[in-house]
Amino acid sequence: MLTVLGFAMIATFLVLIMTKKMSPIASLVLIPALFCVAVGQGAKLGDYVIEGVGTLAPTAAMLMFAIVYFGVMIDVGLFDPIVRAILRFCKADPMRIVVGTALLAAIVSLDGDGSTTFMITVSAMYPLYKRLKMSLVVMTCVAATANGVMNTLPWGGPTARAATALKVDAADIFVPMIPALAVGLLAVILLAFVLGRRERKRLGTLTLDEALVTEPETVLVGAGGGDRLTKAPRGTGTGTGTGGAGGADIAEGDDEEQEFKGLDPDRPTLRPKLYWFNAGLTVALLAAMILELMPIPVLFLIGAALALTVNFPRMPDQRARIAAHADNVLNVSGMVFAAAVFTGVLTGTGMVEHMADWLVGAIPDAMGPHMAVVTGVLSLPLTYFMSNDGFYFGVLPVLAEAGAAHGVSHLEIARASIAGQPLHMSSPLVPAVYVLVGMAKVEFGDHTRFTVKWAVLTSLVVLCAGVLFGII
Repeated sequence: MLTVLGFAMIATFLVLIMTKKMSPIASLVLIPALFCVAVGQGAKLGDYVIEGVGTLAPTAAMLMFAIVYFGVMIDVGLFDPIVRAILRFCKADPMRIVVGTALLAAIVSLDGDGSTTFMITVSAMYPLYKRLKMSLVVMTCVAATANGVMNTLPWGGPTARAATALKVDAADIFVPMIPALAVGLLAVILLAFVLGRRERKRLGTLTLDEALVTEPETVLVGAGGGDRLTKAPRGTGTGTGTGGAGGADIAEGDDEEQEFKGLDPDRPTLRPKLYWFNAGLTVALLAAMILELMPIPVLFLIGAALALTVNFPRMPDQRARIAAHADNVLNVSGMVFAAAVFTGVLTGTGMVEHMADWLVGAIPDAMGPHMAVVTGVLSLPLTYFMSNDGFYFGVLPVLAEAGAAHGVSHLEIARASIAGQPLHMSSPLVPAVYVLVGMAKVEFGDHTRFTVKWAVLTSLVVLCAGVLFGII
């Protein structure tokens, strides 16, 4: 009974948010509350919610102060050189922009934190997507999928959890998987190329003049002597597009390469004299996070306080910066606490345990020798519908024991278990995804509907590569 109700609760939630019948926050709160009553445990709803909130409170605190910290770093111009470098590569070609999104997300993901990755990636790329009227769900899809592949780094979480649960070395899991994960990353870049070509075909030949007439809150500024921007109706071109589908038509002046900055280079919050302080503080913060010198929420709390105090010594300026990012803070933290209701009920009522037991029991005995592949396939739905903690500490040991009975090593099971991470990063139970969709101003349902199929494909590519290389 709990198994059926668990699947029904998840299905109801997904249908409601994808059809936009309810907002994600309302769905995350009301649907589990109704199902908790339906299973006859309504009296314990408060306990389940408090337990879920207690579990996710450190994550919510981390996200709140991380948003403030990286928001301040964006305000003061720390990431402007990254933006300029990306724009030099992308120019105004939709295909290059989408590929640039994948590359940026993959590089920034090296810090092992999805929220950080999404904040930097969206901050850098959002102005381009908005100006050129590109699909924002393409950006969120590519960023989430690239981060999902990179999330398998030993300090990213899943690999460490698998190693802990099965009592094996994290390096023995990750290092042999590098070729398969590299193939997965190439698949993401290929996906970005395909989606970018589709965007280029949809938008036709673009000019920067077209992009500049809307969305005045962010300025694209031409830099370089003698710049002039050509103007042509959409689809007509001015002779520089590639087959009527290429990037922007840009006339060069004084033979200088054009640069277009996605952030206003004259904004009053810039602190060029403090650039190296801010860069050093950010590197130190990320290094401390990787070395686990302190809990991540504490690191970001201290980092945000230092960033505000040094860059904006005056109290009114500090209040203005906090207020400028309050919208993102409220949206993300509210979503995390709402997700705590969902996870609290799912775990407290025993639905997760019954669902996992049913799935494991449904595996035929004949599949025993292939338990590593079975684990990889099951990692897709299980890490999507439950937290990484629930899967790696609750389900993975059961799968590993079933495999051991047929001669499949724990290491193979552990390696296969991280194949589902590209899909996991778009799960409604992952707080970082709300940072992504919130900053990109994309409906979570739209992101889910567009991304899931591509994320599933990427996860299967990683799994199949692992099998072909003899890793799994």
